[in-house]
Amino acid sequence: MRIFQNNGLSRGFRIHRRQSRYQTFAAGRAEFLDTRFTASHILLPVLTNSPDAFYTNGDDEQLQLLWAKENGLRTKNLEQILLAQIEQHRTEVFYNLDPIHYGSEFVAKLPGCVKKSVGWRAAPSGSADLTKYDLIVCNFPSILESWRQKGCRVAYFFPAHDPAMDAFAVARGDELDLIFIGGFSRHHVKRSQALRAVASTRGVRARFYLEESRLTRLANFLPPLPALHSYRYPDEVRGIRANPLYGRDAYAAIAKSRIVFNGAVDMAGEDRGNMRCFEATGCGAVLLTDSGRYPDGFVDGETMLQYSSPEQIPELIGKLMRDETRAKSIAQAGCAMVKDRYSKQLQWTKFQDLI
Repeated sequence: MRIFQNNGLSRGFRIHRRQSRYQTFAAGRAEFLDTRFTASHILLPVLTNSPDAFYTNGDDEQLQLLWAKENGLRTKNLEQILLAQIEQHRTEVFYNLDPIHYGSEFVAKLPGCVKKSVGWRAAPSGSADLTKYDLIVCNFPSILESWRQKGCRVAYFFPAHDPAMDAFAVARGDELDLIFIGGFSRHHVKRSQALRAVASTRGVRARFYLEESRLTRLANFLPPLPALHSYRYPDEVRGIRANPLYGRDAYAAIAKSRIVFNGAVDMAGEDRGNMRCFEATGCGAVLLTDSGRYPDGFVDGETMLQYSSPEQIPELIGKLMRDETRAKSIAQAGCAMVKDRYSKQLQWTKFQDLI
């Protein structure tokens, strides 16, 4: 199977990624893959450099323009470059992690060598049209159902344990008691309430690595302004915030903390299983997360710990900090589970079965 995997870069990753001077497409792609950004979603043949696999970030101007230059393509149009890459690769299966940028209109332009098109989308997306894809996948059943109702063929698929996590899981420390990595905004109502409860818990060495919107950054940089009040961090959160982390940097932070705190965004409904669940357990921390429907293997009190309300959070944190034996047991069980049930090989086998 000749597989082409396309990805997109989040705004936060673009802002905070280290500046690079790579001079070739191959060097730029290798450098990106080594960051392990979204590695839980990147398929095994890409990570093992299979000659049948091709990977790129279609919205990365620097990377894509290098490929165009190296291949004599005189255009700066990123869509045209991506189509040329697919045609040159003689792709049979196109797997797109960024289908909102490349929806049905793009799929209709795919060269004839492409036999199947698959898109990952784990969020409601307004009026976006993905019906031309042969399959839409994610690990949130309710979101899959919403895509099915729009006319898409759908299937359950899952993130995987990144083997690079193993080195972090065996070299753990306890510089911090708890960390959170993710977004905090007025649009994350339930998560924001939970994070305030964490930040208010006494005696906890905590740090929040927060991805911010433009207005959130502005509201917390300027003196308090009424118009930006809803974007401003509460005082207890402002004191422990830090810049967001991605990939290996996130793995390293997880490995230095006993507990990784997680909370679903409001649009997720009762479904759970965001990438942080796999990263936290894979790097050997205790996953403390909100109650809901989790993927197989994520069991409350065994491989993770759930809270049902913000009021419950301080008590659960206290219990984990006082009972190190139980905390270690949950962390070890979670790490073993995610390596066993969500390996890269199993992910790739499942993908082939879907095709």
